[in-house]
Amino acid sequence: MRTEIIFTQEAIARPQAWNGPVGSETGSLVEFYGLIRETEGEEKIAALHYEAYASMAEKVMREKIAALEKKYPCQAIRIVHRLGTVPVGQSAIYVGIQSRHRREGFLLLQEFMDEFKNDVPIWKIK
Repeated sequence: MRTEIIFTQEAIARPQAWNGPVGSETGSLVEFYGLIRETEGEEKIAALHYEAYASMAEKVMREKIAALEKKYPCQAIRIVHRLGTVPVGQSAIYVGIQSRHRREGFLLLQEFMDEFKNDVPIWKIK
C-alpha cells in the first residue's frame, strides 16, 4: 500500500482532498478529519497543543498500517497530523484511504484510529 505521512505546523484545510494519484481500480476514497472540540473532558478549552516524537510516530504508524493492510487490503493511505497549537474547530488529523471497495477503507480507518490513539507517540496537552 502506498503510504504518505506528513507532520505539519500549518492548518489542515477542509476539505484536504486527496491530492495524489487515484488508481484506476480505486472505487472508494474514505476521508476522516479529527477536529478539536471546545471541551476536553469536562473542561472548556480554546485549543490543544500537540507534540510528537515524529520519527518514532511515523515508524509505529507504518507498522500498524502494514498489519491492518493484511486484513483490509487498500491501495493508498495519506495521513496529515498537525503539531503545535490547534484551535477549537480546526483539524488535528486527516486520514484519507483509497480502496477498491468502501468496506475495507472504513474498517482500516476505524481500526487504525483506535490503535493510533493508544500507541503512537503523539501527545496532546491542554
